[in-house]
Amino acid sequence: MSWIYLVIAGLLEIVWAYFMKQSEGFTRLMPTVITIVAMIASFGLLAAAMRTLPLGTSYTIWTGIGAVGSFIVGIIFLGEQFSLIRVLAVLLIIAGLIVLKLTSDH
Repeated sequence: MSWIYLVIAGLLEIVWAYFMKQSEGFTRLMPTVITIVAMIASFGLLAAAMRTLPLGTSYTIWTGIGAVGSFIVGIIFLGEQFSLIRVLAVLLIIAGLIVLKLTSDH
């Protein structure tokens, strides 16, 4: 169950990062509210996952999901730059996440 909590927490990190961008520095109400709610839910699920998963694994997977997901969302929905070097960097992050998962005792 901890891994499920962790994945959902990571997905919520993508949500709050996107809506933080949409809030325009917390000047728009609804994106700001969504950001705060998603942050609280994401942190809560991360904390629940950390009850049984190691800190290093939990935090790295959480931030990795958020980083990779935000990268993809930025390209698809915000028109951010797509380049081979940026894709290579994201693939390295994904490779690191896979190695962490495979070497975790949980």
